[in-house]
Amino acid sequence: MSIEQRLQALGITLPPVAVPAASYLPFVRTGKLIFLSGHIAKKDGQVWVGQLGKTMTTAEGQQAARAIAIDLMGTLAVAAGGLDKVQRIVKVMSLVNSTPDFTEHHLVTNGCSELLAEVFGDAGRHARSAFGVAQIPLGSCVEIELIAEVA
Repeated sequence: MSIEQRLQALGITLPPVAVPAASYLPFVRTGKLIFLSGHIAKKDGQVWVGQLGKTMTTAEGQQAARAIAIDLMGTLAVAAGGLDKVQRIVKVMSLVNSTPDFTEHHLVTNGCSELLAEVFGDAGRHARSAFGVAQIPLGSCVEIELIAEVA
């Protein structure tokens, strides 16, 4: 099954590349690596504002991270010239807007990691870091960046 067929089976339509909110590029390619800038969580087209451990549950954070994975794949499709050119998702870094006592950043980030593995198979399994932070731009609950290897 192709990547496109997997996305269709999951009912996922990839969005266009988001316009950067500041002075940066949405992605940079060097050699076979594509570095995607951090994507913030959005819900119904708006910034998904919240703080894990205060206004959001871990399950809601996972949904936000999954939504980011879809946005990341939209950007990656443009950067790579199609998702079928992706050989491997190399690394994901996740920032979770959370209270000081929240400790489930890794579980929130699973929302992204699990979808990438579902779409790309073994090539979607990646190295990862997940951090709790005091705030994310625009009050977003989660921000995730990604590195991929392409053909």
